[in-house]
Amino acid sequence: MNESIVLAEVSNENQTLVAVVQQDSRTAYFYIYPTEEFSERFQVRACWLRNLVVAPLQEDLAALKAGLPPTLQAEYCRNPEGDTPLDPERLTVIWAESDDGAALWYDDELLAVIPGLSLYSEPAVCYSAGCVKENPLAYPLGVDSAQDQYILAENTRQFWYSWQREEGNPWPQMRSDYQACYGQHFGPAVKYYAIDQGKWPPMAITQHECDGIYYFLTIGCSIRPMPWVEGLFNDEAPSYRRMEMGIAIDGQYMTEDDAVQMASALAGFAHAPWAQITWFGECHILVSEVVPAGYTGYVLSSSFYPDSESLVLSKQYGDPVNIFWAHPIFETERELAQIAPEGGHELVKRMREQGVNHIFRPRQPL
Repeated sequence: MNESIVLAEVSNENQTLVAVVQQDSRTAYFYIYPTEEFSERFQVRACWLRNLVVAPLQEDLAALKAGLPPTLQAEYCRNPEGDTPLDPERLTVIWAESDDGAALWYDDELLAVIPGLSLYSEPAVCYSAGCVKENPLAYPLGVDSAQDQYILAENTRQFWYSWQREEGNPWPQMRSDYQACYGQHFGPAVKYYAIDQGKWPPMAITQHECDGIYYFLTIGCSIRPMPWVEGLFNDEAPSYRRMEMGIAIDGQYMTEDDAVQMASALAGFAHAPWAQITWFGECHILVSEVVPAGYTGYVLSSSFYPDSESLVLSKQYGDPVNIFWAHPIFETERELAQIAPEGGHELVKRMREQGVNHIFRPRQPL
């Protein structure tokens, strides 16, 4: 009887994906499954780990016809004679910082990597230490550019270690640096709102007041790189994968309590890339119920702030951090932006031509 046994099952931070290690009497596999909410958007990703029997000389068609995970043929195996079964006590799944890929460790040995990029690409690319030659079931882990996966996986281990330790946790320094930067531009923080519900990662919104303007800016979004960005921008991904957000409101038109309510939209946006497996970038449109009367959402742009070149946050893990200002938009503007592929950019361009900047003041639709 060839019963498959689950050796490990670990959800990511946002409970959107599940990493699973399964083993039967012939072979072992590493999988990433989307949860039910995301099952229509993403396919299951599978990575062959090892054969537990002598490898076949030809493709394992019999297993495929029977609906079983196939063994890998001999020419692709590091050990064609077969490996010993995996011990579940020695397995550790470590999710990528972006929460869309994972690495599988066996004690201190890296067994496999299903990178976040694999979730969005066809065919999927997964890496296995037991593989020596590219094939449909796995790519070799440890040759040519695949060696970068070792570096990334080890960096990810160190990333999680740094956030788990009590001494030397990065948050106090990051929070202090960001508050100081915001304070230089918008005055000292007058209020501080934790928006992480006591969960990792720590995130907050700081409130500032300067020249009759209420400013609200996030801290902590940039701890994690956003999903999708690696596949979209490849080598340029470091320039796009981290962000913080801000909202500015003219106190002539809104009380402080109303301004705080409007700024609470940032709290929802701050979690969205990872909770929804998406990303935010320049001129993206965000629908929200937390908007002034008559508006239906926001458009994000760093260009709204006229002094954006001097508003520079400390880099996170070597990456620059983009600061997007959220500005309310009308339904007609949202529809305009979503008609064309570059509609968001056209909308922001027209808003800027009409004198719209980072500060919200009542206006007429374009």
